[in-house]
Amino acid sequence: MRVIPSEIKLSVNINKIALIRNSRGGNNPDLIQIARDCESYGADGITIHPRPDERHIRYSDIPALKEIVTTELNVEGNPTTRFMQEVLQHKPHQCTLVPDSPSALTSDRGWDIVKEKDFLSDIVLSLKESGIRVSLFVDPDIEMVEGAAKIGADRVELYTGPYSSTFKVNPVLAVSDHIKAAKAAIELGIGLNAGHDLNLDNLTYYTENVPGLLEVSIGHALVCDSLYYGLSNVIPMYKHQLRLPRSLQK
Repeated sequence: MRVIPSEIKLSVNINKIALIRNSRGGNNPDLIQIARDCESYGADGITIHPRPDERHIRYSDIPALKEIVTTELNVEGNPTTRFMQEVLQHKPHQCTLVPDSPSALTSDRGWDIVKEKDFLSDIVLSLKESGIRVSLFVDPDIEMVEGAAKIGADRVELYTGPYSSTFKVNPVLAVSDHIKAAKAAIELGIGLNAGHDLNLDNLTYYTENVPGLLEVSIGHALVCDSLYYGLSNVIPMYKHQLRLPRSLQK
C-alpha cells in the first residue's frame, strides 16, 4: 500500500467561524485570532470563501487575514467584479475560482471549462500576472483537467462532494473518477488540490488512492469535530490522517 507523504497540506476553511461571529454582530469568536491559532496548531494554510451577501467571510476580512497569515492564504469564490477587485488588490497566495451562484448555500459543482473557456482564460491570466497562484474548482473529469491546463491554471481542486456522499456505500466507486482525473493532472503537469465534505472518516482513503495530491481544504467537518474534540486537537487529527495509510492507524 502506498504511504502518503507528509507534504500534503491542510488548508483550514474558517467560513463557519465567521458565520458564528456574524450571528451576534460582534467580534466573538475573533476570526484573526482563530486563524493564528489554526496555524499554531499545525494548519498549512487558511482558506476563506467570501460570498456577495457576506453572510460569513466579509471582504474586509481579506486584508486583515493577509496581514497575519504566515502560511498560505487561499481566497476562493466566483470571480465577480467585486471579488476580483479584492483579490487583485490584496494578492493572496492562491485564488481558487468556484462557479457558485450568489444564492448557493455551498459549492455544489465544478466549472464547465469547455463552455467557460474564454471567460476563465482572461480571469486566470489577470490573476497570474499579479503573482497569484490560480486553482480551478472542477468535477473529477479528465476533460475539465485538460481544459484547466490549456488555459494556464496552476492547479485544479477536485470537487469531493459526491465522493464523500458515496464513500460509505462504495468507496472504490466513489474515488474512481478522482484517480483518473489525478493521473491526467500528473501527465499534464498541473497541480492537484481537493475539497468539499472531506472528513476524518473518508480523508485517508482518499489520500491513499488519489496520486499527486498537494493540498486539501477542509472547513465544515473540521469545525463540527472541534465542537467535540477542541480545535487544538482536531487540526493534528486531520494532519495525522494525511500522513498515515489507514492500515497503520490505531
